Parts: sequence; structure tokens; C-alpha cells
Amino acid sequence: MREDIHYYKAKKRVEHIKGFFGHAISFVIINLALYIINIITYPNDFWFDYWFYWQLLIWGVGLAIHGIVVFYSLPVFGKAWEERKIQQFMQEEEEQNNKLE
Repeated sequence: MREDIHYYKAKKRVEHIKGFFGHAISFVIINLALYIINIITYPNDFWFDYWFYWQLLIWGVGLAIHGIVVFYSLPVFGKAWEERKIQQFMQEEEEQNNKLE
């Protein structure tokens, strides 16, 4: 039973890491395409007239937050919180099952 829980947690962690890298790859590819479109459509404008940089900044902040959540445990959602929530949900399910019997 305990090994199943560890396996499930490890599998979820791998899924989160894969999700982050998928996000990062799409960030690079799409922003590269947008940069090329921006350069083609506004070839003689100054650097501050490019709309591309705003999009890059906003999405970059989102990607950074995603990376922090995946690779660093935030104090609010750390291991202790996770264990408390697991215990809480298990207890609620057990109480629900007892009511049905």
C-alpha cells in the first residue's frame, strides 16, 4: 500500500515535469515564430515598437511561475500541507463509506 502511494506521487511528479518542459518548448517555438512575424511586419520600427516583447514578457512570467511550482515546493503547498490534505481526504472518504453502511 505504501509503495503504491510513493509510486503515484513519483508518477505525478514526472507528469508535472513533462508538462513544464512541454510548456517551455512551446514557449520557445511560438515566441520565435512571433518574433519573426513581428520583424517582417514592422521591419523599420524601433525596438520599443515591437509588440512581441510584451507577449514574451507576460508569457515568460507565466513560464517562470510554472517552473517554480514544478521544481521548488512553495511553503504554502509543501510536503506537510500535502500530507495533511491526503489524510483529510482519506478521512472524509472513510466517513462517507461509514455513512453508506
